[in-house]
Amino acid sequence: MAGLPLSFAEPMLLLGLLSLPVLWWLLRVIPPRPRRIEFPPTQLLFDIAPKEETPSRTPWWLTALRLAAAALVILAAAGPIWNPPAGASTSRAPLAILIDDGWSAASSWDTRVRAADELIANADNDRRGIALIPLSEPTRDITIMPGGTARVALRQLAPKPYSIDRVETLGIIDRFLKATGECEIAWLSDGVDSGRGTEFLEGLGKVVGDRALTVFEGGTPPALALAAAENAAAKMTVKVLRADGDVTTGVVRGLDQKGSPIAEARFAFAPGNRETEASFDLPVELRNDIARLEISGERSAGAVQLLDKRWRRRAIGVVSGSSNDTAQPLLASTFYLTRALAPFADVRLGDRGAPQQAISQFLDQKLPMIVLADVGTLSPEIRERISAWIERGGVLVRFAGPRLAQADDDLVPVKLRRGGRSLGGSLTWEKPQHLAAFAPDGPFAGLVVPKDITVNRQVLAEPDAILPTKSWASLEDGTPLVTGERRGKGVVALFHVSADMRWSDLPMSGSFVEMLRRIVDSSGYASGPASDATSEANIETAAPLRTLDGFGAFGPPPSTAKPLTADFRDRASLDHPPGFYGPADGPLAVNTLAAADRIVPLDTSSLRARQANYTNSEPRDLRGILLSSSLALFLIDAVIVALLGGGIAALLRRRVAPAALLLALLLPLALPSPTRADSTTDDFAIKATTQTRLAYVLTGNADVDSIVKAGMSGLTLFLAQRTALEAGDPVGIDPAHDELAFFPLIYWPVVPGAPKPPREAIDKIDAYMKQGGTVLFDTRDAIEAPPGDNGASQTPGMQTLREILSSLDVPELEPVPREHVLTKTFYLLRDFPGRFDSGQTWVETLPRDDDEDAASHPARGGDGVSPIIITSNDLAGAWAIRPDGQPMLPLSPGEPRQREFAFRAGVNIVMYTLTGNYKADQVHAPALIERLGQ
Repeated sequence: MAGLPLSFAEPMLLLGLLSLPVLWWLLRVIPPRPRRIEFPPTQLLFDIAPKEETPSRTPWWLTALRLAAAALVILAAAGPIWNPPAGASTSRAPLAILIDDGWSAASSWDTRVRAADELIANADNDRRGIALIPLSEPTRDITIMPGGTARVALRQLAPKPYSIDRVETLGIIDRFLKATGECEIAWLSDGVDSGRGTEFLEGLGKVVGDRALTVFEGGTPPALALAAAENAAAKMTVKVLRADGDVTTGVVRGLDQKGSPIAEARFAFAPGNRETEASFDLPVELRNDIARLEISGERSAGAVQLLDKRWRRRAIGVVSGSSNDTAQPLLASTFYLTRALAPFADVRLGDRGAPQQAISQFLDQKLPMIVLADVGTLSPEIRERISAWIERGGVLVRFAGPRLAQADDDLVPVKLRRGGRSLGGSLTWEKPQHLAAFAPDGPFAGLVVPKDITVNRQVLAEPDAILPTKSWASLEDGTPLVTGERRGKGVVALFHVSADMRWSDLPMSGSFVEMLRRIVDSSGYASGPASDATSEANIETAAPLRTLDGFGAFGPPPSTAKPLTADFRDRASLDHPPGFYGPADGPLAVNTLAAADRIVPLDTSSLRARQANYTNSEPRDLRGILLSSSLALFLIDAVIVALLGGGIAALLRRRVAPAALLLALLLPLALPSPTRADSTTDDFAIKATTQTRLAYVLTGNADVDSIVKAGMSGLTLFLAQRTALEAGDPVGIDPAHDELAFFPLIYWPVVPGAPKPPREAIDKIDAYMKQGGTVLFDTRDAIEAPPGDNGASQTPGMQTLREILSSLDVPELEPVPREHVLTKTFYLLRDFPGRFDSGQTWVETLPRDDDEDAASHPARGGDGVSPIIITSNDLAGAWAIRPDGQPMLPLSPGEPRQREFAFRAGVNIVMYTLTGNYKADQVHAPALIERLGQ
């Protein structure tokens, strides 16, 4: 039926509805059975007329009730089906399925695959060939396949994490249709115009010609996306985009680099608007920790906005050496600097006390950037502290002025001449100088050179061989306006003019804001200018570190990903998929959408095509419901007829006592009985929280579950004997239904060939790990690993584990290093054996220390606990103890103390999940005590 997902198996039977008027007339003519009234055997009562007379016609409402029952019977006979299978066709031509597989198709990808599967099944039943044409692959070789091969190829498709250009595929579609001839076409559209949509529709109409075309759209939630995140002065904001007007509200989550939640922000669309804004009102320190914004419940790369250091709102200290800043604040250098830095930084003015006191205060606060406006002589102690701060990554920006022109220190990138150069003085210009160019290898590369900026005075740099390599901006006469260099991990920059209007009008220009922004952004991202004459100007590139798939989950970079330049700011593409690029300690973020991108719906009404909707549920036969409803109406009709005929009244008069007794018996059954809501859930929560308990996942395999339960009980007993932890009995859980937050550690035995857990279980495990829990996956098959370096990854258990982890946002893993906290939380261990000792134990990769003392650190630990631990040594099998205290399973190779070390490994893992990385600091206690004694 038009507008409804409803069809009929025998639509011709609907003609029976035409007989309803005749049935109406018949029912109105035939009255109901007359009512019988019994009189006493008294002759005097014969002439008494009854108070109620029998009607001569059936009441109209009773007739309507009977007609409705008859109509339901006719409709049921026609075989109604809700959500009928799509794509039914009488054609015998091959079927070509065009599939939108960009980021905007990811959120409803399962629905799209189900629709394609139905089309393939219908075509396969008709012995028709199928061709799959993903619109993201313009170079794909299109072939006609049988149904089974097409299903396999369909399962291999996945949404791309970037916007696709459909126009590029018109060429291969045209060639395929010309070679095939007669063909039926189905387009599974995502309803989003990702660019050049009108051009694609026009081209597709010409290519398809007179062939049958069906466009699937609608019936799925609209695509949502994030773009244009901005860390402003008061809050962080991000644009939330939609293609149409179905979704009105939602939540944006802010996560840190490890995926831990920081905050949530709600958004709401006004009627008719396709964009709105979500804002995070947080302190700047928390906002700077946000590395990922995502729309809750939306599985697509477009619903994720990755943030790097460019989005961090740096706290910048500004110190002025001029006394005019207090006397004339609107003409002071701090006024111009504050206005220029405020759009992208939090400015802290050192306006109390001497400049050196303010500098010392900013150094104590560990600010990433300090601006000194005409600050001259500095004490040796302050200079040493600033130099050390720069070496560690600080950015120092200095502005010239009378004080700096007379000073002599090394906190400038070039050696300066004493005094200055001014209009009308010694070393004079005949007229003010204009800005000439920006260095192509400096942070200002690419900025438009303003022609309206004039310079009246400057401090000069001593000319030498390396001066050109340190010049970021120059005047028309070749003298530098801005110089800079890298020192260690930091930057020193000098504007050779003042920060106010006395020496130039640069502070009044928009270029001044952009130049300061570039200096802030260049720290850790752009190639710094060369520090000596032998350095060559080059553009720094960043290799892909980890990228997003179409569903917005992190994974390893694909083989097509290429390095990009450090100043890359465009949207993601095939060569540069969204994700993080560059070093792990300072990656560059690439997002699916650029800041200026917006999404609009794709209007396919211009195509000469049949429109179809996606169905989000299985087909449902409505005959049972209609027949049941019809039977209920006939029963109601019978009751009404009995009431009108006096049958029920006579029955009640004769059976008053039995009827009252029956009513008394049935009434308690009809009343709602008081039930304890969620009593099972409450009992589970109380049991799990009264004592610390370990948990294990119930696999459904009775043998595995019994061994794991005995193993977790054995480990609990060992913990009580050797440590201060007296844990309760372990709890078997079902991740899809049970609450996981009660347990610090969940042991998951992987059963080879087990079905993949449902989406609900995967989502709850993912949330559990991101909120601080740890899952210990044990494939229990180390002894089955084939020989070779990659043998452990080829076991059936590891293949099953890969299936489970494929839907989880798993961090980068590494074998447990010898200096890891896990090896020292309670016992000093080198490895983690179980029933077997040949498998490796994997944990989340820790950031590497770059300082020279890293090698001497006795323990390393991240900020928290690894959310995932993987082993294949069958730990629970080694822990399993029979009721008589004897081990349940033998060990391999069965060394004398292998079971003891297996228990110790379990103790370390439990203590690690409970106490975190405190051992990373505790093991330094002897060195600290020794130093205090000195």
